[in-house]
Amino acid sequence: MRSSADGGDTVRFQYAQLLNLVRYPGYTVATISHPWRQNAVLHQYVLVPADSVLPELLPEGTLIRTPLRRSVVFTTVHCSLLSMLQRENSVAGVADLKYIKAPFVQVGVDSGHIMDCGDGMSPVIEKIIDLHPDAMLLSPFENSGGYGQLEEIDIPIVECAEYMEASPLGRAEWVRFYGMLYGCEHEADSLFALVDSSYHALKQQISGIKHRTSSLLDKITGSVWYVPGGRSTIGCMLADAGADYPWATDEHSGSVALPFETVLERAGESDVWLLRYSGQQKLTRQQLLSEHRGYSQFRSFREGRVYGCNVEQSLFYEESPFRPDLLLADFIRILHPDVLPHHPLRYYHMVE
Repeated sequence: MRSSADGGDTVRFQYAQLLNLVRYPGYTVATISHPWRQNAVLHQYVLVPADSVLPELLPEGTLIRTPLRRSVVFTTVHCSLLSMLQRENSVAGVADLKYIKAPFVQVGVDSGHIMDCGDGMSPVIEKIIDLHPDAMLLSPFENSGGYGQLEEIDIPIVECAEYMEASPLGRAEWVRFYGMLYGCEHEADSLFALVDSSYHALKQQISGIKHRTSSLLDKITGSVWYVPGGRSTIGCMLADAGADYPWATDEHSGSVALPFETVLERAGESDVWLLRYSGQQKLTRQQLLSEHRGYSQFRSFREGRVYGCNVEQSLFYEESPFRPDLLLADFIRILHPDVLPHHPLRYYHMVE
């Protein structure tokens, strides 16, 4: 799995395109490619075990002593990942608490073991400093202008850019990097091996199908309908699930903003409609119509083949980035019911 490179051993990644890790005696260099600038580096880290003497002549990069024992985590998905890796005790603080569903975080904040550091866009810097964390985990955004005061307090910022990977398994494979950060490489490698095996086993089940079910995704927001691009992780998963997706050949890796009329023209005859929503109650077809009367023009709506994922009541955003196999199973069950007839739907459910 490794080859020698410049005196170090390169850690091979099967799917992740943005990560490059090279082990050297006494330290590991982790380089994250810039998602928005070709041939540029977003961040370089030098990982050194905390129980060893700091090597001389370290390469350039942000120094991180591993394993991380106290960290401030800014996203619900990474809190959930640390729960999967059984590293809940390493979370000392969180930002955007209202968006974090992980039970251990809510219990930890209530008991005082985890600090609520405020809003993710403007966290309470003093609280973070008081925690003396080993690192902070944040998601980078294009043209964000940096991290403000967080860059001035001499605490390493881990830029969690896995969501910019081009494939579901590429995104999930970042768990191996987080395993290195938190001292649980074996657990992380085992988790990814399970995901990889499960994902490919599911793909194999539909390898012989002849009919590709046409699919419409999500719904209008205001005056714009954001459909996943053909090269987005959702677009890739639909292809892997045997879907005939109207935007499969689109080159965007994110969402594409379209007017209602364009979506209706291109996807109005789709067999199935898969949409995400947020609410305290289950969505109904009548509620959909009250949001936009034009939905009645879609064949999937008229024929009752609408499936909704309530992102507020499910763990869609918390689980699916690092467990894409669980989401793929839902897609296959809905698009090809005969293939997985007994699979219980985890995220999407029929809209009554």
